[in-house]
Amino acid sequence: MTKKILLIDDEPVFVKMLKTRLEASGFEVVTACDGENGLQQWEQEKPDLIILDITMPNMDGYTFVRESKQKQNLKKIPIVVLTARAGMKDLFVLEGAQGYFVKPVDTKELLARVCELLR
Repeated sequence: MTKKILLIDDEPVFVKMLKTRLEASGFEVVTACDGENGLQQWEQEKPDLIILDITMPNMDGYTFVRESKQKQNLKKIPIVVLTARAGMKDLFVLEGAQGYFVKPVDTKELLARVCELLR
């Protein structure tokens, strides 16, 4: 069974590159451009894992993580954070993120972590 990943990021070029890489590795990928849209996509798509940017319009990644804790089914889904902000790792780990990568991300390392979380 193909695992589904929800990729939430507001940078179209980055989303296209990472989506292509994840799909080439056998994952189904759905995307959202901000946290609000991400919550809607989660309800529709029921992903197995979420890859999340921090700085986005409408709802940032931190707010998304906080909102996700209020939803019983969503808080069980692993969240991997991708961001240009290196200094927020401890905060997101404390909030329950299972991965934290600083952009530009090494996609090989990211894929290894995604595969580990989806085993």
